[in-house]
Amino acid sequence: QVQLVESGGGLVQAGGSLRLSCVASRRTTTLGWYRQAPGKQRELVARIISGGSMNYADSVKGRFTISRDNAKNTVYLQMNSLKPEDTAVYYCNALSGFKNYWGQGTQVTVSS
Repeated sequence: QVQLVESGGGLVQAGGSLRLSCVASRRTTTLGWYRQAPGKQRELVARIISGGSMNYADSVKGRFTISRDNAKNTVYLQMNSLKPEDTAVYYCNALSGFKNYWGQGTQVTVSS
């Protein structure tokens, strides 16, 4: 089992920044962030593998940066130049073996 605890969501104006954090209860291979807006499917935002390889959704490239601190089992998502369309519940995800684990989600709201 892997428990994930997220923090850092909130309300911000368009063009602003937020930093999300997620602490995992143990080391995992892949850590990432997904988001789900009302009426839409959950989608990948960014993920990082333990070796350092990263993937980003096209919609956030150049604006969001994912990083991890393996010593702290923590993954971060730095979100800059936020847009109203970034408004969603953001979920931390961990992949360990063949199992996916999810955090409880944190709301990010970007006002125009």
